[in-house]
Amino acid sequence: MLKSIIIRIVGFCTWLAWPVIILAAALTVASSVYAMRHFGITTDVSQLISTASPWRQREIAFEKAFPHRTQTILVVVQAPTPELTKQAADALAQRISGRRDHFRSVRQPDGSPFFAENALMFSSTEDIARVTGGLTELRPLIGVLSDDPSLRGVMKVVALGAGGVRAGRAKLDDMARPMNMLADTFEDVLSRKFASFSWHVLLNGKAEARQLRRFIEVDPILDFSSLEPGGEATSAIRQAAIDLNLASDYGARVRLTGPVPMADEEFATLKENALLNAVLTILAVLLILWLALRSARIILAVFLSLVVGLASTAALGLMMVGAFNMISVAFFVLFVGLGVDFGIQFSVRYRSERHENEDLSDALRNAAAKAGIPLTLAAAAVAAGFLSFLPTDYRGLSELGLIAGVGMIVAFITSITVLPALLRVLNPPGEPAPVGYAALAPVDRFMERFRIPIVLLTGAVTLIGAPLLLKLQFDFNPINLRSPKVESVATFLELRRDPEAGANSIEILAPSLAEANAIGKRLAPLPEVSRTMTLQNFVPEGQDEKLAQIRNAAKALEPVLNPRRVSARPSDAENVAALNAAADSLRQTAAEENGPGAAAAKRLSGLLSQLAKSDPALRAKAEEALIGPLMTALEDLRNMLRAQPVSLQTLPQDLVRDWMTPDGRARLEVVPKGDPNDNEVMREFAQAVLAVEPSATGAPVSLQEAGRTIVNAFLQAGFWALLTITILLWIALRRFGDVLLTLVPLLLAGVITLEVCVLIGMPLNFANIIALPLLLGVGVAFKIYYIMAWRAGRTNLLQSSLTRAIIFSALTTATAFGSLWFSSHPGTSSMGKLLALSLVCTMCAAVLFQPALMGPPRNGKEKPANGHSS
Repeated sequence: MLKSIIIRIVGFCTWLAWPVIILAAALTVASSVYAMRHFGITTDVSQLISTASPWRQREIAFEKAFPHRTQTILVVVQAPTPELTKQAADALAQRISGRRDHFRSVRQPDGSPFFAENALMFSSTEDIARVTGGLTELRPLIGVLSDDPSLRGVMKVVALGAGGVRAGRAKLDDMARPMNMLADTFEDVLSRKFASFSWHVLLNGKAEARQLRRFIEVDPILDFSSLEPGGEATSAIRQAAIDLNLASDYGARVRLTGPVPMADEEFATLKENALLNAVLTILAVLLILWLALRSARIILAVFLSLVVGLASTAALGLMMVGAFNMISVAFFVLFVGLGVDFGIQFSVRYRSERHENEDLSDALRNAAAKAGIPLTLAAAAVAAGFLSFLPTDYRGLSELGLIAGVGMIVAFITSITVLPALLRVLNPPGEPAPVGYAALAPVDRFMERFRIPIVLLTGAVTLIGAPLLLKLQFDFNPINLRSPKVESVATFLELRRDPEAGANSIEILAPSLAEANAIGKRLAPLPEVSRTMTLQNFVPEGQDEKLAQIRNAAKALEPVLNPRRVSARPSDAENVAALNAAADSLRQTAAEENGPGAAAAKRLSGLLSQLAKSDPALRAKAEEALIGPLMTALEDLRNMLRAQPVSLQTLPQDLVRDWMTPDGRARLEVVPKGDPNDNEVMREFAQAVLAVEPSATGAPVSLQEAGRTIVNAFLQAGFWALLTITILLWIALRRFGDVLLTLVPLLLAGVITLEVCVLIGMPLNFANIIALPLLLGVGVAFKIYYIMAWRAGRTNLLQSSLTRAIIFSALTTATAFGSLWFSSHPGTSSMGKLLALSLVCTMCAAVLFQPALMGPPRNGKEKPANGHSS
């Protein structure tokens, strides 16, 4: 009855070819318009997992409690010195904070007045004593610089130092480091390079990496109607950095990371070279179609029917899921790769029939009669394989299964409706020669003669390689699916290496601050934990003693830090005089000396003399390199001496909101110990924390739980695909042995695919794991074509038009999948690589193993190798 229905459909569409084509064209236009108007891609990989999972529920609860941490742009400002970093970050933050059209809020978590005034309060009493004692000793020099913050004032300090050496109050070698620092700056000025000087480094000996980096947290206004919702906000930040000349004036580098830029650049990476890849793929597919069909008219018919199906599936997909995700968007390539299979199978069958029957309509009906059942069964099996993804918690896989499953049905329908109508109208010429591979006759005879050794050898090789499966790697770290070349990801990876950044921290949402502190105390002793942190950590301990030390230093330093009157700005002539005076003082001091101090003094003296003789613009540049950072350092020092008692009640509200919710729930941050880039380290860290506190969430927990969810989804999808395909085959074939003859090559191809993955070092990940369940649905189509031909008594299958159709169909599919391989997006590329690999293994199992496994047709009802099946 099914054969009769298909024959009638093909006959009807052939009879009313033009109405069918016009209707298909209208459907294509309507579907294309709908798809363009509603097209969207969700690039957030966290959305690939169902929200029903308990760990996802915890993650969502944390995001709702602290929503400002999930949709942010993190601006990372870096410069050569702490002073320049602060100046650049302050300038940028001030500029963009006024752009209310793009940003809801802008703040510097490490640059607020609270931290500026209480920086010393978070140090030990010993460190405070060392810092304040050193500053008190420098009181005279600080007074000179505060009174005369100019190039002249700096030269006064240099001359005072040299005079102190001559008077015996200091040693020249002790001044070697500051003199060399000044000399380095002046050399850069005279060489017309970017010049900078750090008073912070001068006082403290060095600058830590975190002091050369400032963060600006931006809450952007997102445009969700755009494929890159944060595009305008990020563009505004970059333009502000350009307008402020941060690179030239401060030597600053501004980079963006965080959820918003990473999501936007994820989509940009997907778009990169996408058009070129698409064009090359289409050209390659057309070339393969030409080799398979040898007729421009047939190729045009197949191509147009494919366009109709693709447009319809895209519209249906958007209707069903709203927006594609990073996995389901691959349906475009899957549809081209798999949908064209039905067109090739039908067209090759038609060519074979046209060789025997000159009448086009009769050839189309005969093709429907002989290819209809295998095509229907193959389409049903492939659709069932895809739809088996639906029950899984892996949303990316589930949505892909829904769209692709519906797409396979659409592709089948267009192959028996639109394609015959197009062939009828285009009326390709008849086939003068048989369609097949007569040259493969020796291979057919070889496989027939040595079928048992072929089966045994293939099985033995597969079993010998089975231990490799124990070494199969699963990489479920979503960051590894992103391109490390894009700025947001590269910046995140850099920050992740810094434990202070907390990029790989575990977060715990506790009912209260007291409970958060208690959990932190239980977690702190774990060997996998570096430190724990709550809002309580922002209330310093031992405040009375620390405040006393700071106030004593303030009494001594405030008079010189805040002079009643500042000297008038010097003229260029006064600066020249000061430079020459300092140079002469250094020469006199170092005249009879040896050692590093004398060498530094002579070097600096020569540079000062050279600068005094140069043009005023260079002296202005030298003053800018010294005095800008000096003003910042003096202001930081003034703020540092204004420390006040700190309590939970006096903490800034934006800081409190970062750690507590308005209803009193508190956040606990747990920082890992060890290599944050090592998935195994992160897994052990997550396990250790979860064992103590099961409510934990954050990237390391998500990494572990997502991996478990995806493995379960893969096993679940594989089980349902295998079960539904087995049931479908049983209904169609009615013989358990025939079902096994179809499934065994398929399972064999799956095992070999995994073994090859181990051999070439390809781990499974979020994206490419979909290739394995797909293998069941896609691979079974090839097996069905052969089993149906074999049941019809066909022999010499490699010579038949069936093998021609399968080989070229596989090549077309491999080309489509291979286009993913060349994507700039690592996740998409790995998906294409594994899809192509699995397809090659599947085709080899179908063409080179299944005929040997099946052997001669049962009951001896052999027929010549001139077709698919009857």
